[in-house]
Amino acid sequence: MAKIRVLPENLANQIAAGEVVERPASVVKELIENAIDAGAARIEIDIESGGRRLIRIADDGEGMTRDDAVLSFQRHATSKISRQEDLAAISTLGFRGEALASISSVARVEMITKTDLDLAATRVRIEGGTLLDVSDAARDPGTTIAVRDLFFNTPARRKFLRSEATENYHITGIVTHYALVNPEIDFRLTNNGRSVLETPTSISIRERAFQIFGAQILESLIPVNGGREFVAKVSGYVSAPRERRTNRDSQYFFVNRRFVRDRTIADALRDGYRSILPHGYFPIAFLLIEVPVEEIDVNVHPAKTEVRFRRPDAVKDVVTEAVREALAAAGIRAAADDAAPAVPVAGSVTSQSSLVREQEREIQSEYNDLQESRQAFVETLPGLNTIAKTLFEADSRLLTGEPDDRASQITKQDRVNLEEKNESPTSALSQTEFTGPYPTLPPIVNAEHFLKPTEPESGRASLIRVLGQLNNSYILAADNDGLLLIDQHVAHERILFDKFRNKSGNLPSQNLLLPETLDLTPAQAEAYDISCEELELAGFRTMRLSGRTIAVKAVPPDIPASEAKMLLSEILDNVDRERRGRGTAIIRDSIAASMACKAAIKVNNPLTTEEMDWIISRLLLTSSPTTCPHGRPVILRLSLHGIEKAFERI
Repeated sequence: MAKIRVLPENLANQIAAGEVVERPASVVKELIENAIDAGAARIEIDIESGGRRLIRIADDGEGMTRDDAVLSFQRHATSKISRQEDLAAISTLGFRGEALASISSVARVEMITKTDLDLAATRVRIEGGTLLDVSDAARDPGTTIAVRDLFFNTPARRKFLRSEATENYHITGIVTHYALVNPEIDFRLTNNGRSVLETPTSISIRERAFQIFGAQILESLIPVNGGREFVAKVSGYVSAPRERRTNRDSQYFFVNRRFVRDRTIADALRDGYRSILPHGYFPIAFLLIEVPVEEIDVNVHPAKTEVRFRRPDAVKDVVTEAVREALAAAGIRAAADDAAPAVPVAGSVTSQSSLVREQEREIQSEYNDLQESRQAFVETLPGLNTIAKTLFEADSRLLTGEPDDRASQITKQDRVNLEEKNESPTSALSQTEFTGPYPTLPPIVNAEHFLKPTEPESGRASLIRVLGQLNNSYILAADNDGLLLIDQHVAHERILFDKFRNKSGNLPSQNLLLPETLDLTPAQAEAYDISCEELELAGFRTMRLSGRTIAVKAVPPDIPASEAKMLLSEILDNVDRERRGRGTAIIRDSIAASMACKAAIKVNNPLTTEEMDWIISRLLLTSSPTTCPHGRPVILRLSLHGIEKAFERI
């Protein structure tokens, strides 16, 4: 008996549905693409229970005849292509003929459609891939498709769906993408009867961006218009550096008006902003790339969100060049040194932060107590300044291997002084000013392993002595095991994160003189509905106004009023969408992390010895002194063993 057999058509469709219909948002995407290909000027999307119970999409496109309506549910039945050569010149969003067959195999589907020439509309009902009924119906020209009880016959697939809020988020994202790139189409999205998105017909992407994202983003948009013949044409908008995000959720890429997730374009955009945005921040972008159809393959995956460029490097160069030219035209240029961002982190200052000044009295008191119990173990001299500067000199010779005879300037007398004198490190640093030039070390073998992340013991705060501050950004300290380099921003961020997260009850608030209004994106509005209670506990006092606009009436006292809107927008962006509805702890951590990052001492901020001592002592009492809430290292150690090995003493 033969072991190999042809699968039943319905089973084959269910297998195909595993790739085409990943979640309710996949159904919405496929049906919206069909409506756009049908020439619709208005598309209405209604969902219930995150798309599990109902997805209904109605359009005013050209509709289908009865024969076409029935045939459209057959696998690989399509009006988009008919010859093999058509695959090399695809200009429509759909073309595979798999969507309706796959959707109808795992749901209860009803289609009502009518053309201008039909006297009556046609209703087609299919359940689990089985045709139930074909009959007359009443409808204006166009098509309505209702998908009910998604995955009703595949419970294993249904249980892998996320929470209703998560599925709503993904659906909203899909509709937002297609509404943005099709300003000539009127999109309406409702969720459980509540309006989520309304975008009347627009004349440009800029106007559509205003409808979706509000005036705040509109004011920062910079037009992009560039390209290279026979490679790609690039148009759209990118944001000024002041309007940025901590993730890529606000980057929208379209290739030949098809929504794509493409690493080539994302990397090109990143390169366009190199040395303009700080590390970890991303611009807002709406980029439309037009590529000759013979230069691109859209038949990469059934979901059609991936494309393959014939010349990806050329496309990347074109996009990067277009973005750089747009920024340059707006007077924004990259710094000459890639290592130094041209735009500082928001809120960077050159003097003490207001937060530090407010805590000065508390710090001084705690510092006095700390000094009484501290056991001094590092004895130093002005000569130590030379050695410390030598070890941490940011000189290219350290990595390139270029020798420097100036290292001999560390004199024998310096070493004698180190053995005989007895002064505090802070006193020594205050007596000698770093004016340069300074001697540099000969190259260190495997320098990348010389400084390593470390985790000092929480009880050893009294054994750590502050030596000074490097570049107004890093605390230099020492203990019995070597030297420590502490990032003051992420260290303070960890301290504040634990404070905000562990605070029981409501955090205090400070009222704003005048309430601020904030226009939320559709995705942010979904996040706000879920996290508003946690925002209240965190010290935010907000109120929902009309549509997607909220009023901010009060903010936590650690947050400057000028940064309240940006912080709240960032918090809503950073709520972990995949974990919504699983508990408030995830939301609370996300809010605490965003607040801590915004309120923490910034780089390029001089600190007193007392303030640096306070940071170290408090850091060692936190839940995780080695990393900030976002996973970045806080402390690097230059071990005594490593120093002796570098000097070839062992």
